[in-house]
Amino acid sequence: MWLFLVNEVMFFGGLFAAYIVYRSARPEAFVAGSHELDITLGLINTGVLIGSSLTMALGVRAAQLGKRRQLLGFLAATGILGIVFLGIKAVEYTAKWHHHLIPGPHFHFEGPLGDQVQMFFSLYFAMTGMHALHMIVGLGLLVWIFVDSYRGRFSPEYYNPVENFGLYWHFVDIIWIFLFPLLYLIGRH
Repeated sequence: MWLFLVNEVMFFGGLFAAYIVYRSARPEAFVAGSHELDITLGLINTGVLIGSSLTMALGVRAAQLGKRRQLLGFLAATGILGIVFLGIKAVEYTAKWHHHLIPGPHFHFEGPLGDQVQMFFSLYFAMTGMHALHMIVGLGLLVWIFVDSYRGRFSPEYYNPVENFGLYWHFVDIIWIFLFPLLYLIGRH
C-alpha cells in the first residue's frame, strides 16, 4: 500500500509542479482564473473531506476493536460525505460549463488574459478531475469494504483491508488539502 501511495504522490507531484511552473510564468492570469472559483463551495468541500477523514479514522478504530456496527456506521458516514463532496464538485463544474470556462473551442474569458486564463482552467480541471476520479474509485472500494464488514469478515485480528483503505482515503483527502489553497486562495485579496 505504501508503494502505491508513493506512486500516487509522484503522479500528483507532477501536476503540482506543472501548476507552479505555469503560475510562475503567468501570475496575473492565474489570479484572474482563481477569482472565478467559488471559495465558499471549496471551503465547504474542505470541511466535508476533513469530516470524512475523521469518520474513516473512527471506522478503522472500530475495526481494530471488533465493533462491527460502529464500523458499518462510520463507513456509511464516510461514503455519504464522499458523495456530498462529489455533488458539490459537480455543482462547481456545471457553473464553469454555463460560464464557458471549460478549456477548448468554446472557452470564453473577458479581457486580455483570456488565453492565459484558459491554462489555469486546464490545470484546474486536470487536478480536480483526477482528484474526483480518485474519490470515485475510493467510493467503489468503500462499498467493497462495507459489504465485507457487513458479512463479518473483519475482526481485531484481521482488519488490514480496512486500514489500507483508510490510508488511501486519507491520502485523497490530503491531496485536496493542498489543492484548495493552491487553486482557490493564493493570490486572492
